[in-house]
Amino acid sequence: MDSRTAYFERAIWPHSRAAYNFARWLVRNDQDAEDIVQESLLKALEAVHTMRGREVRPWLFAIVRNTAINFLRRKKPVIDADMSESIDQHKDTAPDPERSLIAQSRRESVSSAIARLQPEFREALVLREIEGLAYKEIGFVLKIPIGTVMSRLSRARNLLAQELLREGVES
Repeated sequence: MDSRTAYFERAIWPHSRAAYNFARWLVRNDQDAEDIVQESLLKALEAVHTMRGREVRPWLFAIVRNTAINFLRRKKPVIDADMSESIDQHKDTAPDPERSLIAQSRRESVSSAIARLQPEFREALVLREIEGLAYKEIGFVLKIPIGTVMSRLSRARNLLAQELLREGVES
């Protein structure tokens, strides 16, 4: 095994699940996300020599984002997948079945509301709140200044709150 492959397996591969989650939020389709991540990991392996002191995770997310954007451009007619089909089903350890149903419903509501956000708000929110990236890392991934990151996150949070309130009123 050459040093490039060893570095890839040690430093980049552990982030492949997070890369998939990010791709899934961007393209809203499991199979497409898998294809995007596979292509992104190949690109990362090819370009591992260009890292030079960068943080691995944001670097990989930038590759995933660019690959997803190119994929969506090629695909053009955006097919809006039903997010409820693929939401991770986490087992609730609460003994009360009613509490479990309420928690499940909340997770589905939040995931659905995030999925309805415009892409620039959705990707910033997912990178910060789900993937835990710092503002600087989000700026690197999205190729925008930190001030714009903060602005998008603020707007995304407000839009998400509005979506959740609207959903609560309608249901």
